[in-house]
Amino acid sequence: MDEHKENICSENGRLKMSDIRRHDKDKSCIRIYADEDPVPNTSSPPSNGDYSHPVYKEIALANGQINRMSKEELRKKLSDLKLDTRGVKDVMKKRLKSHYKKQKLQQSAAEGGPTDTYYDYICVVDFEATCEKDNPPGFKHEIIEFPMVLVNTETLEIVDSFQEYVKPELNPQLSEFCINLTGITQKMVDEADPFPVVLEKAVAWLQERELGTKYKYAILTDGAWDMSKFLNIQCSISRIRYPQFAKKWINIRKSYGNFYKVPRPQTKLSTMLDKLGLKYEGRPHSGLDDSRNIARIALRMLQDGCQLRVNERIHAGQLHSVPSSAPVEGAPPPHNPRSRE
Repeated sequence: MDEHKENICSENGRLKMSDIRRHDKDKSCIRIYADEDPVPNTSSPPSNGDYSHPVYKEIALANGQINRMSKEELRKKLSDLKLDTRGVKDVMKKRLKSHYKKQKLQQSAAEGGPTDTYYDYICVVDFEATCEKDNPPGFKHEIIEFPMVLVNTETLEIVDSFQEYVKPELNPQLSEFCINLTGITQKMVDEADPFPVVLEKAVAWLQERELGTKYKYAILTDGAWDMSKFLNIQCSISRIRYPQFAKKWINIRKSYGNFYKVPRPQTKLSTMLDKLGLKYEGRPHSGLDDSRNIARIALRMLQDGCQLRVNERIHAGQLHSVPSSAPVEGAPPPHNPRSRE
């Protein structure tokens, strides 16, 4: 549903698409060198932002050499190092630079070397919602599929998933357009639980995996719409408060655009997969399949050295960016939100 999310009207959700475009310009990865490559954290980072240590000069020199390599030279070098050779030239350059950064920093760090992750787990969410071919003004999108895909950032694997269909309240009859787009049938939603019950199941699933208690985690989405628009509207319809654990998230489109230095039009799901040398797996616009493919992108970015971290949040119904200078915090332990009544 990613293309259709961009056509959502600004009413009811208190969010304008111009706000998203403005926020997308914010940087979510740390910039250090002249070619703006992010440097992974080390266990003993330079104090006061001093990157004059010789190891950083060696990394900068390696970056310059990599920048001058042809696509075939990059592919051969990656193959020699037994690294993934898929993707466009800029992706391969980023992958090779990340490898050398890690290698050099590991040699110089007193302990532990660098880390490219802030969280033990990343939970990918990509809702599907009611829709019309041409959504009328004031149309309220209701969540009809609630999927989550859990990524282990240490093993770099998809380790679990959750999926529930949701019975809509305001418009219980799905449009033919919505059925054809999402593959979700009328029977599926008729037999599903209402959103508050599904949310309770989702919270229980997160709690069983000890997220927010034993393990540090973050929510990740494909754009700002899922949390700041769909979930925000749905909580209003269901007369429940917005859940605390979903108030901050990683917008992978921002992270991808900033890390690989590509413009916003090149951060759609299908384009990101293609640029990384990956093929979509499953049925497009299935919430669970979309979530799995978004997770595959996140895994590839972690492998390429991106420091995925929270970069957006919602406050009082409004979308805000989280600057890269903000303290890194995991999502709080999940709990069922209280009723608004």
